Amino acid sequence: MLRNPVMVAAFEGWNDAGDAATAAVEQLGLTWDATALTELDPEGFYDFQVSRPTVRLIDGVTRTIDWPTTRLSVCRLPDSPSDVILVHGIEPNFRWRAFCDELLKIAIEHQVATVIGLGALLADVPHTRPIQVTGSAHDEATAARLGLTRSRYEGPTGISGVFQDACVQAGIPSLSFWASVPHYVSQAPSPKATLALLHRVEEILDIEVPLGSLPQQADEWETEVSQIASEDEEISEYIRALEEREEADEPLQPASGESIAAEFERYLRRRGPRPGEGRR
Repeated sequence: MLRNPVMVAAFEGWNDAGDAATAAVEQLGLTWDATALTELDPEGFYDFQVSRPTVRLIDGVTRTIDWPTTRLSVCRLPDSPSDVILVHGIEPNFRWRAFCDELLKIAIEHQVATVIGLGALLADVPHTRPIQVTGSAHDEATAARLGLTRSRYEGPTGISGVFQDACVQAGIPSLSFWASVPHYVSQAPSPKATLALLHRVEEILDIEVPLGSLPQQADEWETEVSQIASEDEEISEYIRALEEREEADEPLQPASGESIAAEFERYLRRRGPRPGEGRR
C-alpha cells in the first residue's frame, strides 16, 4: 500500500528537449531505488516503424525483445509522507485519450494525490543564465502559492499537456514544470535543465532529492558550451543579445528556428563530441 503517492511523469519526444525531463525521472529512479510497478501495453499506441523494438542478448545466448512503451515504477520514501510513482514514457503515436485513460486508471487505483508533469522546451535563452522554469497548476491559488511563472504559450501541445488536462478533468490535482533549453545547444544531455526540474520537484515534495554528479555535469556543460561559443564571434554576439534581453526581463519566446541556431548546430557537429556526452 502506497502512502499518499505523488506521480511524477515525463515523456520522450516533443515534450523533452535535450532529454532534460526524462533524465530527471531517471535520476529519481536511480537515487530512490525505484522498483517496477507496471507498464502499458504498447500495442495500439505506438508506430513500431517510428519507435522500433530493440533486441538484446541475455548471457550472450538468448535474445529478448524490448518493446517501446510507458513504464511505471515506485519509490518508497521513509523520510517523506508521500511515496512516488515515476512514469517514464514515450509520447504515443496514436489514441492519446485512451493512453491517458490507461494512466489515469493506475493513478486512481493507487489513490494518487498529485500528478507532477515534467517537460522541456527549446527557447531563445542563454546557456549562461539560470534555467527558466515555467509552470502551470490545476488552479490559480496553487499556482500563486508555488510562485509559478505562468507560461504564455498558446499553440500545439504534447502528451504532457494532454495528460495534465486529463488529470484535472478526473479531479486529480496536477502541476507541470517546463525547463527552457537554449535552442542553439539542444543536443542531449542537458544537465543544467535537468537540475532545474529536480529543484522544483524538491520544492513540491519538500524532501531532498539526491542529485549525484548532476551539479558538476551542469557546470562542465556550461563551461564547454561557453568555450565553443567563444570561438565564433557571431555566436558570441548572439548569446550576449540573449543575455541582455533576459536582463531586461523581456518575455520568454519559443525558439523559431533562426538560421543562426542551425549554423551553431552544424558548428557543434563539426567539433565532434557533444558537450557533456558520456556523463549522463
